Amino acid sequence: MISLGLQPCLWHDAVVIYIGLLMYLSEILAIAAATCIATSSMLIGELRGRVNVFRLARWQMVASFLMTATASLVVGGWRTLEGWQLGYLVISSGFGIVIASTTYFAAIYTAGARNTALLFSLTSPFALLLGYLVLGETVSIQQSLGVVLVLTGIVFAIGIPTSSQPRSASTGIPWMGIGFGVITAIGQALGSLCARPAMAAGVEPFTAMAVRAGFAAIIFLAATLLPIAALRDRSPVAPKTHLLAWGSAFFGTGLGMSLLMAALASGNVGIVSTLSSMTPVVILPMVWLRTGVAPPKTAWLGAIIAVCGTALISL
Repeated sequence: MISLGLQPCLWHDAVVIYIGLLMYLSEILAIAAATCIATSSMLIGELRGRVNVFRLARWQMVASFLMTATASLVVGGWRTLEGWQLGYLVISSGFGIVIASTTYFAAIYTAGARNTALLFSLTSPFALLLGYLVLGETVSIQQSLGVVLVLTGIVFAIGIPTSSQPRSASTGIPWMGIGFGVITAIGQALGSLCARPAMAAGVEPFTAMAVRAGFAAIIFLAATLLPIAALRDRSPVAPKTHLLAWGSAFFGTGLGMSLLMAALASGNVGIVSTLSSMTPVVILPMVWLRTGVAPPKTAWLGAIIAVCGTALISL
């Protein structure tokens, strides 16, 4: 009798929880996307010393094209693509994938996944600046404050050594990695700017990603014909290396981008953009679990400040 009396309550609680999840579905999907991107970054970090950035980029783009092209076929996205939109998407791929992906992998290899995720927050300020310079968009005081917070968070997390990590040649500021990270952010911002006309015209997101990834895959495959050792590297690698590379592509471009597109389709763009930019915060526990060493307090605080800055820019 007791179990029968409790059963309606349990059903009521389940329905309430289900409705609550539906109400915040886009927010949950956005945070899941940030988690997937952080996971992808960690997997890429494991490939350091096993495969060079050009070979990794080639694998990633081929895998990304296969995943997104298949998704586009499933949802019928190729029917939304018109000839004039290809040019915008190809140029977007040149900046946002061919250049930015290469420097992104290089940044992870040289500055680490945590710092690279933080530097990726610069994409929003650069996109805001390009929108102002190229498209004549207005920049509000709130967005300007957001840019300041993003820069402050990055400087605070990367530029201040802790007592347990004194500044030295090995533990000081990773300037080369920072340079790669900045180039990545600029490339991503330029890629987004170039893709805007095509996306505004209604191109299905998976189809747009398939075009961009496909063009990048062609470039990286063609580059193997050049007489440059780093580009032509085809030395044998362990099966685990292939698994890590394809896993990073799945979590980053495959699952991560799918969750982000689903979140944008059903949620507020500003809120989704903010929550999906939480990668610098989400990745910190992953780094802690992987290394067994807790990130310094400045890393946590800097990442939170950078995400708050992105929120001010996006909302």
